Amino acid sequence: MELLKERILREATIMNQDVLKLDALLNHQVDPQLTLEMGKEFARLYAETTVTKVITVESSGIPVAFATAMALNVPLVFARRKKTLIADSDAYTERVPSFTKGIVTDIMVSRQFLTADDTVLFIDDIIANGDAARGLIKIIERSGAKLAGLGIVVEKSFQAGARTIREQGIRVESLVKIASLEGGKIVFES
Repeated sequence: MELLKERILREATIMNQDVLKLDALLNHQVDPQLTLEMGKEFARLYAETTVTKVITVESSGIPVAFATAMALNVPLVFARRKKTLIADSDAYTERVPSFTKGIVTDIMVSRQFLTADDTVLFIDDIIANGDAARGLIKIIERSGAKLAGLGIVVEKSFQAGARTIREQGIRVESLVKIASLEGGKIVFES
């Protein structure tokens, strides 16, 4: 997605050779028009599958997952990272480390919103090591739902996350793949 590449080059900040800060596009501020275009592109990529729900992990994946769900005309479900007083006590739960936050959290999805009748498309903003993605994939498997695949806005292909998921036979479609951040320069995979 050329528009996304242009915006990343113009607005992203390289924190170090492993971390790209995308606050101006995905993680703190959201460009609605760009987000809608990303959702349309994921809907196009998965048009041949019969997706019944889009799923993501809160919070940065929600805008693009919402745009995708809207384009597919299906509900959006997101895994919560924090247990609330009204949370479903019988939710699917998985403990996952966060690469960018440097902490381990539980992600939870209510059994009410994820069933064996569902075919889900998992949308996320960035994949690095893939820990959160693997955690949500385990939840999807336990629910009996079918995973149509993953849609990733930015894949850091120099880290193992997306590769290890593809090695499991799971379809992964990334809008942009970044091959390197070394030397303070963003290098896209061709």
